[in-house]
Amino acid sequence: MLQEESDLSLIIAQIVQKLKGSNLYAQLERQAWASLQRPEIKLQSLKEDIKEFFKISGWEKKLQNAVYSELSVFPLPSHPAAPPEHLKEPLVYMRKAQGSWEKRILKSLNSMCTELSIPLARKRPVGEQKELLNKWNEMGTDEPDLSLFRPVYAPKDFLEVLINLRNPNYENGDSLSFRTHLGLIQVPLKVKDIPELKEFFVELGLTTGQLGIDDSTQVPPELFENEHVRIGQKVLAEQDSAAAQQYIRQGSPTALRAELWALILNISSQPEDILYYEQLKTNVIQHDLLVDSLIYKDVKLTASNDDYYFVFEDYLYQVLLCFSRDTSVLGHFAYNSASPPKSYIRGKLGLEEYAVFYPPNGVIPFHGFSMYVAPLCFLYHEPSKLYQIFREMYVRFFFRLHSISSHPSGIVSLCLLFETLLQTYLPQLFYHLREIGAQPLRISFKWMVRAFSGYLATDQLLLLWDRILGYNSLEILAVLAAAVFAFRAVNLMEVTSLAAAEAVLADLSTLKVMPLLQIFLFATVT
Repeated sequence: MLQEESDLSLIIAQIVQKLKGSNLYAQLERQAWASLQRPEIKLQSLKEDIKEFFKISGWEKKLQNAVYSELSVFPLPSHPAAPPEHLKEPLVYMRKAQGSWEKRILKSLNSMCTELSIPLARKRPVGEQKELLNKWNEMGTDEPDLSLFRPVYAPKDFLEVLINLRNPNYENGDSLSFRTHLGLIQVPLKVKDIPELKEFFVELGLTTGQLGIDDSTQVPPELFENEHVRIGQKVLAEQDSAAAQQYIRQGSPTALRAELWALILNISSQPEDILYYEQLKTNVIQHDLLVDSLIYKDVKLTASNDDYYFVFEDYLYQVLLCFSRDTSVLGHFAYNSASPPKSYIRGKLGLEEYAVFYPPNGVIPFHGFSMYVAPLCFLYHEPSKLYQIFREMYVRFFFRLHSISSHPSGIVSLCLLFETLLQTYLPQLFYHLREIGAQPLRISFKWMVRAFSGYLATDQLLLLWDRILGYNSLEILAVLAAAVFAFRAVNLMEVTSLAAAEAVLADLSTLKVMPLLQIFLFATVT
């Protein structure tokens, strides 16, 4: 009991400290001072009267949403004496593996620098700055020669690192239960089984209405859809983040999705937010970074070739180039197992006072990174709003898909959950694919790393991301990956090679996400 109270006090203190540096705190302070002029504010009941004013004027709700937003990303409380790295990742071997992986990435980036004789960063000449400013909204028409650039790494490279991950404490005399796991991931992490998943995703049950199922043409809209839209409008009118998160677990109506996501992520386009985006844009105009070419290359290789997303090419450049300059992103490294790379002024290697983070946001893009942004372009058409939503989605969720950690939503846990579900509930299929050298994870890994972006039809992907936001968890990605294998099990049992298995699962664009998830969790598996 005392420990719980201590943890709660620690969380409150940290959230208060964080909010004190926010725009909201300054706005609340101004409102409090302004309210003193109001006749209903009495000196003898000052505290209660100002609280009542905040409640009536809607500022209390904004404060609640801000606190709720902080709690959604806040790491679980650790022992006060625990060092900061425990907040990033409690397991030492995971931290070491992440550190080694980062060194490999930096080596790849530096070798590209050396081979191409290109600096990591340079100031653009005035003429080049003007040219970039003039074509800011049509960067997709530019065709720079990127033939010599290559992605720093691809998902398959990252998978090989995860396959080789081992807990040194289990090297000798592993526990019997863990030895029976025959998948590629060989680390002992706790993942949910089907009964626990059913309990966690209870709103996805067969008796609960779902957008993605109950809004089909066969179901009259008055049975579910109309009422669900009416409730969604009420949630938006109340401007309550927690209510929006609960509501969206049953899916979001298309017309309300953009506003609901912004409410859950606590994003409201204030003038200072737009100004901040413009400052990032100015940084892009003034300085050229090596990672800019990696971003260009990635967009050209992925989104530009996608039937759904090629029209958003200009938006993707704008958002990703600004993202690379955003130093506020560095804040998420407090709870991310990764650490931002450092670069040193020439001749000052190793001297911390001459070190800067590179890129400024600390995130080196990899092959497929732009696909985290592409689906959001369907919802947000104003660049600064689109940017804010993506940044918040990244620091809450997407960073976990390309860093090594023991977090339940981390990519290692998702891989283990996927393999455990297949091995436990579809053993014949799992053993068959394993025997022919087609380990299921080698096929599904790329889906999960991209959160299925670029693989599902966009309407289905947005329904899936509704649930990621609703449950504040990425575990649904592993469940869906297992459900896809279950759905194609008959065909997969007939294949005799990895290439044939990949061919069976090559096109996911016709799949309906919600029926697959419901059937897998609540109908076929016991």
